[in-house]
Amino acid sequence: MLASGIAELAAQMAPHVAVLPVGGTPDGGLGTDYESVCGALVGADSGAGVVVLYDLGSAKMTAEMAVESADDAARYAVVDAPLVEGAVAAAVAAQGGARLRDVAAAAEGASGEAPVRASAAPARRSLHLVTDPVSVEIELNNDVGLHARPAALLARTVAELDADVVVRYGESEASAASVLALMGLGAPGGGSVEVIATGKDAREAVRRIEELAERGFDD
Repeated sequence: MLASGIAELAAQMAPHVAVLPVGGTPDGGLGTDYESVCGALVGADSGAGVVVLYDLGSAKMTAEMAVESADDAARYAVVDAPLVEGAVAAAVAAQGGARLRDVAAAAEGASGEAPVRASAAPARRSLHLVTDPVSVEIELNNDVGLHARPAALLARTVAELDADVVVRYGESEASAASVLALMGLGAPGGGSVEVIATGKDAREAVRRIEELAERGFDD
């Protein structure tokens, strides 16, 4: 049930990514089944490789054994990451077309993706303000604001662009590349956020986010 719930959540964030849950033994008991993990590795691999997350130590050992026995172990990455946050971060990264190592890195960094208070991080803030940033105030016209699905849509909207995008709400800011950080802003429906983008595709990133907000994040 735990694995299935997490897979369902991640799949909602990244509908075009294969997210397969493997939990429990064949007889319905607790644990992880080696053969099931091997089958899931094959089933999830669409050609770009597979990132594997686990919960407890025995699951890690099973995952590593399955990867070691694969024909090409380099196509699989067993990642030590927070299970729920890591699964969401990895799925969104994969949805955006990231490579295997970058998807794995997104999962590993999920525990550190909380938003920071802008006033507490002047160096980070100034980094985004160089190279002529493009900024806009955007009203969140949907009911739930920047929660799970809208945050995932926003992250996917800018993932393929050559732009560094920051979203600010109140005194906090978050990278638009991080679903979890966007959710952590707690920006509600009816509220407003500031979007600041730098880089070659900065204007296009802002345009896409404005368009997404005007559609109510497809809610």
